Amino acid sequence: MNHVYIISGPAGVGKSTTSKQLVQRFSNSAYISGDYISHLHVKGRQKPWESKEELSLIWTNLLALTRNFLAQGIDVVIDYVTFPNEALWLKEQLRETLANVSYVVLWTDRETLLARDQSRIPEHRMGERCLILMNEFLESGVEKRHIVNNNSRSIEQVVEMIISGERYIM
Repeated sequence: MNHVYIISGPAGVGKSTTSKQLVQRFSNSAYISGDYISHLHVKGRQKPWESKEELSLIWTNLLALTRNFLAQGIDVVIDYVTFPNEALWLKEQLRETLANVSYVVLWTDRETLLARDQSRIPEHRMGERCLILMNEFLESGVEKRHIVNNNSRSIEQVVEMIISGERYIM
């Protein structure tokens, strides 16, 4: 049975770093960056957090790529800011594939989050948006079983928790 891992959390929490390590643990896997998908739309693109239409387009494209990889027997790791309702939507859309879907929300404290954001190259920094997303996750109703605090854990430890953690399966 194939597996889809949705690695989420606020900007700067370590989604990309963790996802890239996770995808290396499987013999036949694909890495899908939601940020890359969102930037495919060049002319007329709006910020996904300001446009329901833009966000819908991104999720439609994420779904299509995920289905294509699963149809070829390839496990998928999705790296994107994903709220619980979006993760549930994706799971429902993938029901016919019989793939397991794990939803993981990476978490850290505010100071660490801002420090990680500042360590990015300037054009990738999100600044205040990191804290806005942190608050949105707190208000989203995300279940505690989906949260992984990566503040005092190595990437390898976090990846191992995700792979061995049935609690993250939706």
